[in-house]
Amino acid sequence: MARIAGVDLPTSKRIEIALTYIYGIGRTYAKEVVEKTGINPDTRVKDLTEDEITQIRTVLERDYHIEGDLRRDVAMNIKRLTEIGCYRGRRHRMGLPVRGQRTKTNARTRKGPNRRSVTGRRR
Repeated sequence: MARIAGVDLPTSKRIEIALTYIYGIGRTYAKEVVEKTGINPDTRVKDLTEDEITQIRTVLERDYHIEGDLRRDVAMNIKRLTEIGCYRGRRHRMGLPVRGQRTKTNARTRKGPNRRSVTGRRR
């Protein structure tokens, strides 16, 4: 089992797909990493040699911002927005959509569980 950046990659998947299990690596970056290392994209993770795993690890550490560092940066950016009190920061603080979506009907995920309306209350 290959362990890269603190993530156990699934052994039965192709390396191109398995790399997307790392936070901050999507399909595009996974293809780039595979091209840079010269590994066949159809290779399964279980068939990788230790040398190939080391190559992938060094490319990711050198060229990409992933896992803990990326999570920390995202959290710090949100914290900065909330501290300066800008519009986006207030939306983060209230748990509402940040990027201009409508909230009258949609945004159920951001707004949380359904709150009972006034008509649903018994007297």
